[in-house]
Amino acid sequence: MERSYNGFNQYSRSTRPTRRRRAPQSATTHHRAIVPKMVGVASIRVKKDATMSVTPDWKAATQETVAHLSRLIQAETVNPPGNELPAILFIKELLEQEGFRSPDDFVILESAPNRVNLVARLRGDGSQRPLLLSGHVDVVPVEREKWSHDPFGGEVIDGEVWGRGALDMKGFLAMYLQIFLQVRRLRLPLKRDLIFAAIADEEAGFDHGSKFLVTQHRDLIDAEYGLTEGGAFTIPMGKRRIYAIQAAEKGVTWLKMTTSGKPGHASLPHDENAVFYLARAIERIRRAGHLPVHITPTFQAMIAKAAAQVGFPASLLIRSLSYPWVVSLCLKLLKGQPKSLLTALTTNTCTPTILQAGQKTNVIPAEAAVHLDCRRLPGQSPEDVMKEILSLTGAGVSFEPLDTSPGAAFPTESPLYRLLEQETRRLDPQGMVIPMMMPGATDACVYRQAGITMYGFTPGRFPEGFPVLSMAHGHDERIPISFIESGLPVLWAVVQKFCSQS
Repeated sequence: MERSYNGFNQYSRSTRPTRRRRAPQSATTHHRAIVPKMVGVASIRVKKDATMSVTPDWKAATQETVAHLSRLIQAETVNPPGNELPAILFIKELLEQEGFRSPDDFVILESAPNRVNLVARLRGDGSQRPLLLSGHVDVVPVEREKWSHDPFGGEVIDGEVWGRGALDMKGFLAMYLQIFLQVRRLRLPLKRDLIFAAIADEEAGFDHGSKFLVTQHRDLIDAEYGLTEGGAFTIPMGKRRIYAIQAAEKGVTWLKMTTSGKPGHASLPHDENAVFYLARAIERIRRAGHLPVHITPTFQAMIAKAAAQVGFPASLLIRSLSYPWVVSLCLKLLKGQPKSLLTALTTNTCTPTILQAGQKTNVIPAEAAVHLDCRRLPGQSPEDVMKEILSLTGAGVSFEPLDTSPGAAFPTESPLYRLLEQETRRLDPQGMVIPMMMPGATDACVYRQAGITMYGFTPGRFPEGFPVLSMAHGHDERIPISFIESGLPVLWAVVQKFCSQS
């Protein structure tokens, strides 16, 4: 089922997402604020730098982005079940206030009831192909009782915007939207179209979002390059600050691994129990520690870039990671998060998640099964992963693919990547900027099928001690306003330099 809402007559302003407001806070709780619905277009004011190039008022732009983010968080778009409509209607309202009109400037497309996507376009002179800014508005579920504040309140507390999606990825989407609006307000002359896409269903398989657009509305998002979530923000590594620009991501292979045995009455135990066989297979996977090491081009580029930014002998140690046997040795010695990260970057991974066996306590089952969440490196196939697992478990197991999605890898020497790298260095001259492969999946792997070169680029600097790696999908998700303030000028510089005629 598909509907295209070009006139939007059925969605009046009275249907935009609203939330019940809390009573005003007393003076003793001045650290907490509910962001107002709108802060207007104060960021239309501009400043001129020493070279007389026009730049936005970043203080006003930050305030406006925070207000937009608060409203996006208040639009509950939990997936599953999936209902992106409230957030999309809010963005529609913003665009209309800025003078955008449908269908000439933007369009809303519904792939299923309440599963909606919005695509807007600022037109250039057509001398170069478009740049796509794409972000998803759906979010993962929450356990409300484990949150310190309302996960859909969009509150500003001690300089941070709280709520589900603040990091993944409504905060980044609000930053993309702000840059898109600034280009419009300042009438920046473009050599390539700038496309803004607010899409559905990234958190549950892409079907109603990027897949829908690529397969049925490719003309709307057809671009040479694109940016989406997943890179150029601060990752603390010991005393260093890492800024990893996503240039690749792993593919997904979900498998059901099954063992068979001899059924019978549980009062007469025997060794041919399918549960024993399954437990033995899982233990062999655990004992191996990891599947075979593969050095991908993206990992090679990461090693080369990192080694060039440190002195000897650290540079020699980093370069040695280009040898599989060195990586294997490191995986034996490392523990905790460093081991997990290196494993994800250099191997196909295999994680047991769901166990299935038996229907009654006193019956020995004929079969036992486990679901395996496998993430495979670019260039590796589902069959490659199954062969590697089978080499550990031995015969006696069978595999049933449950779901697969392709990985993706993009060049780290393209004009856009070099610009992303350059502007990220300006964000933090003491930081280390490297290309990175995302262990998980994003819409980039789908856009790749449309021939779009995608990079994960959501730049900003997190305060020291901010637990960024545990925020996305976690309890008490939030984003510092200082991150937004530091990242907006970087995004602007990239869009201005890559898209403008001057």
